[in-house]
Amino acid sequence: MTNPPGCCHPCATCLLCLYSCQWITAKKEKRKGLRTTKCDCSWFLFLFCVFLFTLVWLYFVIIILNDFHNFNEFVFKQRKLWLDWSLVLLIATAVLITYSAVLLVLALCLQLCGQPLKLHWLHKTLLILTVLVVAAAFTGLGIKWAEEWRSARVSLQATGPFLHIGIVGGMTLLAWPLASFIYHTRNTGIMVFLLLVYCVAMIALYLAPLGITSPCIMEENQLPPKPALIGHRGAPMLAPENTLMSLHKAVNCDVQVFETDVMVSADGVPFLMHDEELTRTTNVQAMFPKRATLNSTAFNWTDLQKLDAGSWFLERRPFPTVQSLSDDDRDWVMKQKIPSLKQALDAAKQNNISIMFDLRPENHSDYQSFVNATLEVILESGIPLQQVLWLPDGFREQVKQQAPGIQQVFGRKRLQNEKEPLLHVNLPYQDMSSEEIRQYRQDNISVNLYVVNQPWLFSVLWCSGVSSVTTNACQVLKEMKHPIWLLPSSTYLMIWIVVDCASFLAILWAFVLLKKCSQRRLPAESETDVLLTKINSLMQE
Repeated sequence: MTNPPGCCHPCATCLLCLYSCQWITAKKEKRKGLRTTKCDCSWFLFLFCVFLFTLVWLYFVIIILNDFHNFNEFVFKQRKLWLDWSLVLLIATAVLITYSAVLLVLALCLQLCGQPLKLHWLHKTLLILTVLVVAAAFTGLGIKWAEEWRSARVSLQATGPFLHIGIVGGMTLLAWPLASFIYHTRNTGIMVFLLLVYCVAMIALYLAPLGITSPCIMEENQLPPKPALIGHRGAPMLAPENTLMSLHKAVNCDVQVFETDVMVSADGVPFLMHDEELTRTTNVQAMFPKRATLNSTAFNWTDLQKLDAGSWFLERRPFPTVQSLSDDDRDWVMKQKIPSLKQALDAAKQNNISIMFDLRPENHSDYQSFVNATLEVILESGIPLQQVLWLPDGFREQVKQQAPGIQQVFGRKRLQNEKEPLLHVNLPYQDMSSEEIRQYRQDNISVNLYVVNQPWLFSVLWCSGVSSVTTNACQVLKEMKHPIWLLPSSTYLMIWIVVDCASFLAILWAFVLLKKCSQRRLPAESETDVLLTKINSLMQE
């Protein structure tokens, strides 16, 4: 193979060195008469598939970042080790996709330079390892975190139109090395097969928008009101979760509801705590080392008040935002204690926000006494009952009788034969489609979805018409005055047509231009072949 015009020998030599891991000049390679074999083509196809595989994994990683704090908590409960595993995952993913992308670019450049694709065995081994690692990651995701597959479905509503444009652009660029390969190969069968596959793929991509739906493809005047914000354990990116500081920080973020978790101490005092153990969010290991692994409800209120509920926040830095805290906020963090439910109700009443909570643990033998103690504190606090949102399912009828003014929030969808109409539902964001959200909105049912931290996800739910979202990132979502993107259907149709036409013209240009280049090289190659034949004859004589 000869180098096309504009591809210098030093460049081709460098590409061969990186791709084949051998310092062989392009001239020597040409003298050896090496060509790209079917095996080499198979490895190039494998390389291309590995790149796509890692690209899909990168997409999933970006999507699951919204829920990664839950994974960090899960690992801590299992191993008592706190680390921001999202950073580890991002670095590992970046390394894998960068490696496969660099190899792919080298292969495409070699093809355009007319050089053979002799992939070194070391690269082949590393590519196989890359596939195994990513496949293991997908398998683990499916086994331990299956709901993230539904998160991907939601994400496609936000990214579908832009993914389509990106894929069309990538496939259009692929026309250059494809055309170069077709004009160099002498195997008609492979040439016809590749052309057929490429044409079918491009036609499918050109028509893909017919199946792309997104709630954010709508007219500006059809956009629903911005969803209300519910602070998940307060404002946990700005203050230790389930503390009074977290509640006040949430108020500053304009949240309308403070979402928390309630447990009842051994002496009957309801207090705020999410975990069944105190090890993650307090210094119980230092204060009561022999009782550190006991259930939170095994401690009396006097002992709970001795615990520091703030220092862990500065030590473990559960969110990157901890680094940007002011000195005054850091001092405030160090003073945090476990608050009682009464203190939280007083703060909510004073700041005129609602409070929504779960009562844990649901399987406790004294759960009814927990319900009674919690109701007693609520009724004695003087907070307007309509500001209290009750999540627990256990003894719900008793709660309705003793405190009928409390708003009942259900963690399920409505049933077909619902005896009493649901007014409020609280569900994971993966559990409701845009169509269901719109239907509930038409039926005057308030829908709250959790936990929503990323602006892209908030934008999709905003366009869908959700009533409110529970979030860790109230300081981020507060600043959003508009969804990230909103396209009228006519504008999207115009973009679709323009992108498809530009892609078709670019592909046509690539094939025509490379056809002319290949035709110019044919006479030169023929003259060279004749000259080499004469020299060979003279040497034999």
